[in-house]
Amino acid sequence: MTLLERDPQAPAAWRGNLPVTSRYTYGIAGEKFFRALKDEGKIMGAECPTCGITYVPARAFCERCLSELTEWTDVGLVGELHTFTLVFVDYDGRPLYEPELVGFVSFGDGGIVHKLEADPDTLEIGMKMEAVLKPKTKRTGSILDIQHFKPVK
Repeated sequence: MTLLERDPQAPAAWRGNLPVTSRYTYGIAGEKFFRALKDEGKIMGAECPTCGITYVPARAFCERCLSELTEWTDVGLVGELHTFTLVFVDYDGRPLYEPELVGFVSFGDGGIVHKLEADPDTLEIGMKMEAVLKPKTKRTGSILDIQHFKPVK
């Protein structure tokens, strides 16, 4: 039976609680990326041996040629500001008390969207931005282990 075919014995509706036993995971590449961020304070990229593209955050396979990405490299904590904006509403559309500065900081052929800690009037596209990490004892293995990015002095 294919996914588009319906099992005639399947219930038309499910009443009560749906038993869910799975959990979201980062996947193999995500796990390795966030573990390196947490344990070593490194931002890791994966380089495609066929295309030469460096993916940040690192991935398991190249999305262009589908090669397996086994070459991982530390891309450092300093990237380049690609774009930025002030955000005036939260995820639910409610106004923020103070606007937040958010930007895309590029590393290799990818990058990270994150909070920026800077005066927006001093920012320029292409300027170097450095990741400010939480202290090692407070890192949990998430993108929030990066507190924010700040301009390199």
